[in-house]
Amino acid sequence: MATRDVFRGAVDRIGGEPVSARMARKAPIRHVDPTLLISAVALAAFGAVMIFSATESKQLQAGLDPGFFLKRQIVYAVVASVVLVIVSAVDYKHLRTAAAPLYIVGVAGLALVLTPLGTVTGGARRWFNLGFVTAQPSEIAKLGVIVAVGALLARRKGEVRSRDVMLCLAAVLLPMALIYLEPDLGTMMIFSALTGALLLIGGAKVRHFLVLLVLTVGATLAVLQMGLLEDYQLERITAFMDPTPNVQSEGYSPFQAKIAIASGGVKGKGIQDRNSQTSLDFIPEQHTDFIFTAVGEQLGFMGSSVLLVLFGLLIWRALRIAAMSRDLFGSLIASGIAAMWAFQVFVNIGMTVGIMPVTGIPLPFISFGGSSLLTNFACVGLLHNVHMRRFL
Repeated sequence: MATRDVFRGAVDRIGGEPVSARMARKAPIRHVDPTLLISAVALAAFGAVMIFSATESKQLQAGLDPGFFLKRQIVYAVVASVVLVIVSAVDYKHLRTAAAPLYIVGVAGLALVLTPLGTVTGGARRWFNLGFVTAQPSEIAKLGVIVAVGALLARRKGEVRSRDVMLCLAAVLLPMALIYLEPDLGTMMIFSALTGALLLIGGAKVRHFLVLLVLTVGATLAVLQMGLLEDYQLERITAFMDPTPNVQSEGYSPFQAKIAIASGGVKGKGIQDRNSQTSLDFIPEQHTDFIFTAVGEQLGFMGSSVLLVLFGLLIWRALRIAAMSRDLFGSLIASGIAAMWAFQVFVNIGMTVGIMPVTGIPLPFISFGGSSLLTNFACVGLLHNVHMRRFL
């Protein structure tokens, strides 16, 4: 018997029966993670308040219902909560056999949105218009890729070969290519980040990452040289790199965002301030991609710090669940979700304070949108699923 097994048995055995055995007999619901659930619900509630504050004035000026976006977000949250419960209830180990169908569904959605079935908004074809709501298939594809790549790497049990890395890359590059055609540079970046995290936890070697780094740099240079990026994407990148961007074009949103956040000071101007940039509608798409500007301006440094603490709690619990998982597949799922959230939070907030280019990445749980909220609550359900079954 291995030394670790002897030590574990000596420590766990109390009263003639291992602690792990007694814990395993308990129903999974007895092993809930209240910190994870409370953090997610608190973030969703925080987001609903900020969405209302960012849209109320504009709706009133247009003679529309000031609570329209708030009501929609609450409906999304209720549906998302049901999704969380359902995802938590089904043993995550079954996802290993369902990985291929989930991946195919995600890729099929990305392909179909590029057809006339997809809706063009702002020059991008990323959504399905279902009448009462719009759906963004790239959000579902994130989960599909996490599960599919996680299942591939879990089979190797930490012994990842070059062939396995190439197979994982092939599985990711297909949805990334379809997302590029929408186009959606921000979501492509998210796929790259979570894939790197999955390979790291899955056991990829240093040489694999060095090769990937070279390939990434080469591909980036090729894309820039061949002019494969849209004009507005290039303008956003150059505006980010330019210390004096043209505030009348692509530099307008980042410029206004920094002014709004800086004007919030320590305590903020308050949600009811009618002279704020939020109330005067200076910042485009503030209830979606630039929602953090409303937080910074109206709640100030203190409110922004509370938001970051909630995100910190959420990501910490995801990493803790990854470390406590009973198997590698659970660790990979939790790590992929943690990487996805951490990357989105960093890039979204970074673009509002001027340290990252504008890429259209939403702030998880905070930005307005049903597809994003449902996906994030499904991720919470998956994390909860892994946590509840760590003794089974």
